[in-house]
Amino acid sequence: MEINIQSLDHIHEAARRFVEAMGDNTVFAFYGKMGAGKTTFIKAVCEELGVSDVVTSPTFAIVNEYRSDLAGELIYHFDFYRIKKLEEVYDMGYEDYFYSGAVCLVEWPELIEELLPGNTVKVTIEEVENGARRLTLEELA
Repeated sequence: MEINIQSLDHIHEAARRFVEAMGDNTVFAFYGKMGAGKTTFIKAVCEELGVSDVVTSPTFAIVNEYRSDLAGELIYHFDFYRIKKLEEVYDMGYEDYFYSGAVCLVEWPELIEELLPGNTVKVTIEEVENGARRLTLEELA
């Protein structure tokens, strides 16, 4: 599946399409270069899922926890950019998050790829012409 975002004015429309496409999947790995818009898109997705708290990048905390005001469900937002070794991820108890059934939105998953569940959905965000973004969703093999 592919979702195109022409500008920031259209990000919530794209996030709505993403949420509709989530299905029963819970772990989403966001791949993209620095500045591609991973955090910005995840913020819009959280808002579409009913999060009213301020959504920020968990760059230093590694994981932020939100709760949907609509469904009451937990949403975990990870940023593994600062991870130096996998032991740090083991120590934080990643299994408790990834296998909880809660939605997990993961930035910089390439640093922990071997720990991702087999049914993780790969979301690639790339910048295209005129600052637009293209999101491609596919299951990890």
